[in-house]
Amino acid sequence: MKKSVELNTVEDTELMKYVTEFMLDMGVPAHLKGYHYLRVAILMAEEDMEVVGSVTKLLYPEIAKLFKTTEQKVERAIRNAIEVSWLRGNTDTFEDLFGYSLLTGKGRPTNSEYIAQIADKIRLERNCLPVLSG
Repeated sequence: MKKSVELNTVEDTELMKYVTEFMLDMGVPAHLKGYHYLRVAILMAEEDMEVVGSVTKLLYPEIAKLFKTTEQKVERAIRNAIEVSWLRGNTDTFEDLFGYSLLTGKGRPTNSEYIAQIADKIRLERNCLPVLSG
């Protein structure tokens, strides 16, 4: 597992832009701390889905270290960002991605479900995109 997210290549920068656009489409407000933590979590999961299976042991500690905060604050901020996007985001987008929405009454996805689902969708979409030669 890559221990930190570094943007060393044009491809990494493009991935960051792609994840950012996807999160904004999901309705995650950019002014929340959880937005930044969630973006890093999705990037880490896109690279290595195993981190989603151990959010408390792998994902949150790495993000906390990167942002110089605590694991608990990372978890809470991500949960809040997901909650806000769940309540304010596009219900059709949520239904397409998760198979249910606020209207079904099932409740918002967990942090790990949200991160895994978005990372997987991004991975699938990016693998289907044509490779640009420069």
